[in-house]
Amino acid sequence: MEKDKTGLIGITIILCIISSIFSGCLEQDNNSDESPIIAHQDQPSILPSWNDGDYHDYYGTTQKLLELNEKYPNLASIFSIGKSVLRKEIWCIKITNEENNSHKLSCLIDGCIHGFEWEAGEACLYLAEYLLINFCINESITRILNTTEVYIVPLVNPDGRQNDEANNANGVDLNRNFDVFYGKLRSPCIRLGKRLSKIIGPAIKIPFLPISKWPRNSGRYAFSEPESKALASLMNTLGTQDFSFYVNCHTAWHNIITPVPWSKTIVNPPYIMTKKEIQLFEDVKDWVEKNTEYETDKSEETSVGGCADIWAFNEFRIPSFTFEILSLDYDPWIEEKKHDNLVHWMDTTLPFFMYLLVNIENLHNWEIPNVEPLLPEGVPPPPLQ
Repeated sequence: MEKDKTGLIGITIILCIISSIFSGCLEQDNNSDESPIIAHQDQPSILPSWNDGDYHDYYGTTQKLLELNEKYPNLASIFSIGKSVLRKEIWCIKITNEENNSHKLSCLIDGCIHGFEWEAGEACLYLAEYLLINFCINESITRILNTTEVYIVPLVNPDGRQNDEANNANGVDLNRNFDVFYGKLRSPCIRLGKRLSKIIGPAIKIPFLPISKWPRNSGRYAFSEPESKALASLMNTLGTQDFSFYVNCHTAWHNIITPVPWSKTIVNPPYIMTKKEIQLFEDVKDWVEKNTEYETDKSEETSVGGCADIWAFNEFRIPSFTFEILSLDYDPWIEEKKHDNLVHWMDTTLPFFMYLLVNIENLHNWEIPNVEPLLPEGVPPPPLQ
């Protein structure tokens, strides 16, 4: 009897030790300190083992998502949010610790709404893998996945990605098809039919105008396209799940763009920004300028209609961003497409993504993002020469 009792005590001690080891993967300590916070990190985070040239087309992206789902069944789940014009699935990966049932905030990051902007989709895949491989290793990332549902859609425009074209298979610029300041000539957007859009191409190139002012085919009506309709449907679902921020990834203006107050010359603007909203966007821009190699958009006026990020801000009143990855040397809209230095560019995206994720509660409440993300050694990398 004494031997059995001793054995029971030993088993209890072992279970307590195991519980203490793994409790950090399942729970988050409350931090009541109101001073600036540095994200905790018990082990340095590691980077995905990618090589330059490891680009993922639609089928490669599908395979990568399936592999992540199989390898991390308690953290990753993939599902389709709809189908493209050519009936390709538009995949979403949801990343969170399914074993933690506490209340969670949600966010959405997507890419390749313009199909030839490959790196925008790659950045989504890279972030997904980075979060998954560091769970239960890095405390900061573990906390994120215990308290957040991260939704990632790498290819909003799978047909465009597969055909290496900006627009979808109907010739519509999906980032002009959302119902905010839609179809306005000042946007600049034009409503073209399918045949005419194929003749004109992704945009009407006017040499003396900046690319943002080139007229784009916005579709015959808002949400005319299955891809934009599917993305909006996903956001509407997240709108019931404490939707906290949205990032729409592009290439290659090398900057972060936020909604800004509308010009007073525009009649009936879609929204009026509050001082608190303006201040948060300014805080984010300041952080980006100081801590990444990316610049911030200096525009004083929002006049582009139909954009996903502006629609998300207007519809859900959440912090929304356009993230233009790569440098202007790689801009596919004005010169030959270039795709190289993949790993470098992927590593440049992590500071901004992680800054938003560690500050998700602040962003949700429109409060100053005061948590500094801790990043792996060498991130961000030195700018390319």
